[in-house]
This record gives sequence, C-alpha cells and structure tokens, in this order.
Amino acid sequence: MNNVLEYLENSARKYPNKIVAIDSVSKCSYSELLHNAKCIGSSLTTVTTPEKPIIVFMDKSVEALTAFMGILYSGCFYILISPEQPTARINQILNVAQANCIITLEDHYDLISNIEFSGKTLNYSDLVNHEILQDELQIIRNSSLDINPLYCNFTSGSTGVPKGVLVSHRSVIDFMEYFPALFDITQDDIIGNQAPFDFDVSVKDIYSTLKMGATMVIIPKKLFSIPMQLLDFICEHNITTMIWAVSALCMITQLRGLTYKVPTTVNKILFSGEAMPIKHLKLWQKYLPNAAYVNLYGPTEITCNCTYYCIDREFELDDTLPIGKAFPNEKVFLLNKYNQLITDYDTVGELCVSGTSLALGYYNNVVQTQKAFMQNPLNPHYIEPIYRTGDLAYYNNDGQLCFAGRKDFQIKHMGHRIELEEIELIINSYDNVLRACCIFDTTKNRIVAFYVGSIDGTQIQNKMKESLPTYMIPSQFITLDEMPLTANGKIDRKKLLEIYGGK
Repeated sequence: MNNVLEYLENSARKYPNKIVAIDSVSKCSYSELLHNAKCIGSSLTTVTTPEKPIIVFMDKSVEALTAFMGILYSGCFYILISPEQPTARINQILNVAQANCIITLEDHYDLISNIEFSGKTLNYSDLVNHEILQDELQIIRNSSLDINPLYCNFTSGSTGVPKGVLVSHRSVIDFMEYFPALFDITQDDIIGNQAPFDFDVSVKDIYSTLKMGATMVIIPKKLFSIPMQLLDFICEHNITTMIWAVSALCMITQLRGLTYKVPTTVNKILFSGEAMPIKHLKLWQKYLPNAAYVNLYGPTEITCNCTYYCIDREFELDDTLPIGKAFPNEKVFLLNKYNQLITDYDTVGELCVSGTSLALGYYNNVVQTQKAFMQNPLNPHYIEPIYRTGDLAYYNNDGQLCFAGRKDFQIKHMGHRIELEEIELIINSYDNVLRACCIFDTTKNRIVAFYVGSIDGTQIQNKMKESLPTYMIPSQFITLDEMPLTANGKIDRKKLLEIYGGK
C-alpha cells in the first residue's frame, strides 16, 4: 500500500455501519466517513492541485477527522490549526504554510476574518454536500506516491518562528505496520483520544483506529481539568485504550481521581511526551493492575515514536523508567560529541534515529531541516539520513535506553517539545524588559522566567497570552537587578538554577 486512505477503505468494507469516531456532539460510521471524505476531496479538486497544504481551522472533532480524509482524497496534505491559538501564532503558521485554502465551520468565520489570510475560505458543510467525482479522485490516486506529504504539525522554533514537521504517507504506514500489533490494538478496541489533532500523539489514535476498524472517542478538552467528569466520560464510553500524554495521566492521579472512580474497561495505557513520575505510575498500576503499561519515546520528526518499553515489573520511586528499545524497522543509536558510536553501558550520548520513520523535514525551512536531518556520520558509503534528536540517553545494565535530558535549551512540557529560546525571544521583545532567560524546573514541571526590567511578572504573563499557547507561558516570573554571566559573557543558567532553588 502507498496511501493511508487504504486503511479507511478496507475498514469501511469490513465494518460499514460501525462507528469510527464520536465526539461530544456527533458521530459517524465508517461508510459515512468514507462517503463524506470523498465528497470533500471531490470539491477540493475544483479549487486546488495535489501536494498542496490545506488548513483545517477547527477544534478536534468528527468534522476535523472527516476534513483530513477529504484532503487526502484530493492528493493534498492537512495542517490543523486550533481556533484557540493566539492570532499572532496562527498568522506565523499561515505565513510558513503559504496555503491557499482553509476549511472551517460557519461558527469560526468571525475568527477567520481576524487573521492574515488571502486565500479561499471553504465551508465544511458545503464541501460534504458536493457530488463525488470518482474519475477525478481515481486519477489522483493512480499518481500518488508513498513519499507524498500526509500532514504537517507545527512545533516550537528557536528563532521564534514555528517549524512545520512534514510527514509522509510512507512514514505513517511503516509505523502502523507494527504499532497496533505490538500492543494488541484490535477492531474491538475503543480508543480514548486525549491529544489535540495538531499534536502527533493523535496520529496513533487516528490511524490505529482506521487500520484496525476500531472506534475512536474524541474526549472534550475541557474534561482534562475536571477529573471526575473525565472518568465518568471514560466509563460511560467503555474506553479500552488510552494513548495519552504523561501530563494528562498525572492530572488524574494528582487530583486523586481514581479514588472517585476506576475505569475498569481500560486495559492498555500507553504514555509519552515527558518522563512518567514513578509515583503516578504506581497509582495507575494499583487501581488497574491488569492493564498493560507502555512507555513510548520519540519526537515529532520521526513520526510519533522510535522506542518503547513494556513495563513488566515494579519500579521504586527513585528508579529510572527506561524508554526501551527501537520499534521494528527503526535504527536508534547514541553518538558522542566526536560522532562516535556509543555501545557501553551508562555512557551518555545524543540519541539519533535512522529509517523510514523520518519526516520529510521542516516545511518551507531548508536551513532548519539541514541542521536536524543529516547524513549518518557512521556511514560514508551511501546516503543515509538521520535525525539528531538533541536528546541525551544511555544504556542501562539491561541494555535498555534511558532518557538523560537535553543537549540544548529545548524541553518537554505538557507533552510538547518547546524551545526555551522562543519564549525568551518573546519576553525580550517587550519594551520594559532589558533581558530575559528561562529555565525548566523538571521536579515541579514548570517553566520559570528570569528578567531584568520594570514590568510586573503578571503583566508579562498576560501579554504573552496574545502570542503564545498556554503551555509555552512560564508559570513563575522572577525579576533580577542584573543577569548572572559566565566568564565568556553568556547568561549563567546554572546560577539561575541556584537562584531559583533559593526562592
């Protein structure tokens, strides 16, 4: 196969009347999803050509999923932009994407009028009522390649401009050839979607569902701050599989949600995005002792995940939870600062990845692509691109990989990979700030901003809401008379950590 639409088409043949996706207001069967997607794809063929980006300006929903599939039928690739994003950031993404079409709902037309977009705004309701142009769709499919783009997810960028990670059909197909089978995801599963659709964790939900003929329940975002209602929702929908960010699982245990209700139908919990605190893992294991638990690791740039660790023993509170071993058909290895291969135990190196899973690069950003995706220095014989994650890791005594932090100032917070430099860039742009620097408190899982200036921290925080998503805004601001500097004149981040520790 060379196109993920085959997952939808195969499952629609097997389970035409089965519910494929359900959200808080609507649901659709496999046959309905297939029909509506073809209608949308047919309509798009009249306004665009294949391999172009098309924006889906919606919250995660059945309609958004349908729009994704319709875009694929047109031979294009999708970019989801949440209407909740700050206008300034939406404009940054649009500027990078250079898309000429936006699909949205009538409810969002007022928001569209506030952004910088000169292309076509397409009403979802109009698209799904278009006639199916089967001949046009077949011509597009006949010319499709597995290296064609499938989606583009935007992540934080150190220059202050979001980077669009472009992923092909081939990479998702390769990942899905192994992912559901490894963790026993079948047509009988009900997958509880936690992740936003512009976050690559959702790729596992969507394509596991479509490949296996399962059902995906799209959990409303608002429930992730109300654990009792969230657990009621999980139980009401008999969810069996949770492929969630660590922060979402910890929210439930931190607020003692499992003492209220245990979702007994859940039999698989797969988590990623951050290091899972052992004490929170133990609580989940206590209340759901028969569930399978899997620690997943991997940046967006390698299509979801590149390593996994099936938890098969009890861990002590001070133990390190391994990120495990490579997925099939992926090569994961460590390089030292001299680009030499590390094979010894307990020796820290940069984690690098090779294989079909690698993204196509950063959309419309050759410079950043060339920095992150490069030739394997261990292979002088033929072209073998690798992705240098910037993450540090080591092998434990069992030969399992363990995460050991970052090389640079990128962090993982609330499941998102964030460049601290981008946050600093925003704060430094404010009139009453002379200099700013951010650190990340791994213990309390919070971003802390230090700054020199005459503005109040609360004012900075409120101002940042105009241009950055909530997960990128520091939760604490500390004002200084001057920034501590190293001998070579750089900001002394170690000293800032010491100052923060004394607060």
